[in-house]
Amino acid sequence: MKNRVLYLFAALLCGLTAVAQKTVPAATTGSAGYRLTVGINAWNGQYLYLGYHYGKIKALADSALVKGNSAIFSGAKPLPGGIYFLVSPKKEIMYELLLDKQQQFSMHVDTAHPEAPVFKDSKDNADFQAYTQFIQSKGTTLNQAQEALKNAPPADTARLHRQIREGNAAILDYRKKYIQGSPNSFLTVLFNALSEPVIPPAAEHPGGVYDSSYAYKYFKQHYWDGIRLTDERLLRTPFFESRLDRYFKDLVSQEPDSIKKEVDWFLTRSKPNNEMYKYLLTHFVQAYINPQYMGQDAVYVHLFEKYINQHPEVDWFTEKYRKYMNDRAYSLMANLIGNPAWDLNMTDTTGKAITLYEIAAPYTVVCFWDATCSHCKEMVPRLDSMFQHKWKQQGIKLLGIMTDGGKENWLNYIRQNNLKDWIHVYQTDEQRETERNSGKPGYRQLYDVYQTPVLYLLDKEKRIIAKKLSYQQMDDLIMLKQKNANSRK
Repeated sequence: MKNRVLYLFAALLCGLTAVAQKTVPAATTGSAGYRLTVGINAWNGQYLYLGYHYGKIKALADSALVKGNSAIFSGAKPLPGGIYFLVSPKKEIMYELLLDKQQQFSMHVDTAHPEAPVFKDSKDNADFQAYTQFIQSKGTTLNQAQEALKNAPPADTARLHRQIREGNAAILDYRKKYIQGSPNSFLTVLFNALSEPVIPPAAEHPGGVYDSSYAYKYFKQHYWDGIRLTDERLLRTPFFESRLDRYFKDLVSQEPDSIKKEVDWFLTRSKPNNEMYKYLLTHFVQAYINPQYMGQDAVYVHLFEKYINQHPEVDWFTEKYRKYMNDRAYSLMANLIGNPAWDLNMTDTTGKAITLYEIAAPYTVVCFWDATCSHCKEMVPRLDSMFQHKWKQQGIKLLGIMTDGGKENWLNYIRQNNLKDWIHVYQTDEQRETERNSGKPGYRQLYDVYQTPVLYLLDKEKRIIAKKLSYQQMDDLIMLKQKNANSRK
């Protein structure tokens, strides 16, 4: 048998205009244990594998030895519903199967015709096979039209576009009719999970008044129509997590408060199903514990305070990761964007005590750095150049805080690089001991400083405007703030 990886289920369902010559079957599931018999005239004496999707990962569910012309996957307990896949001894995915309530069925593969497996006692897979045959009949035409469109003369483009629209409409119509005729089928669940809202024409806008944001609002409002967030079978598909990611990336405002409302919405609706709730909470924690955009760590703090801390039922995280979540939350709580910065009691190069709040300036840039850190050695002179040639003339103060490297190295670096007009400070052993004895958290936790360099931007009242940006980004933000302030005068 020629070993080829067939197109996966998601590609077959989603790719209306890019359909392969081969198809992907699927198989429904069982309730009193499972038994899947695979008839195949290849790989005698070798193992086939049954795997499943979970979010974006693939995992192993079972293995079966090919004896003669068949292999049997079986177990005393039913497998969770979802999209599974059959893997060859060469670790190539051959077919995808739907497992739901009926998990006692068989499939036969003729190696001379690998694109057309035959299922017995599995209506969902029989239905899916019929769909794949239908979509394959449309696939060649659609692919040819797409390819021809790339170099088509103007006279042919209208015809090719119409051909593509008609082909896509036929596939969508097939799905729609199937959903109407088999509303309780697992295949219907999958079709719904892959459907997207169809924007009504402008004439149907509320009140008949055109709204430029209507398409976006309608699409977002109906994005999850027909999808039950209590259906854990969706977790074992290759497209649920991608749909979730697209929603939060493209349709949800990246402001922390907007994201908080959205994660609350998802967690509230998934709460009745423990598996879905567990997955979503874990997904959101991992997305925002170290977020892509500044300020979104507030989402993680929200999750920790509302759903994790003092919630013993959230017991699926390892002890090590639980400690990491706790430490991370308490490190972030103190330095959320918009909050007042914690005061810093330090000592300058002359031995004088200095506190953060005694520094008077429209903006204060705080730089945590180490004179022996290679990244600091690269960044600090550039930061100083920005300060000397621009910020200082605007009344901006630069507070440099030594974190490590030793006092002598620190003082030598300041002298050698002529870092003048900074407010250079460090924490003495006595100050550190006093802080520790009082039970107060140290500046590392309060400012989440576990690597260097780290920059903070504070306003006149010492509220946190930005953190962990580059000095160039700090400058851009300062200019934007000043521009906005001037425009309001």
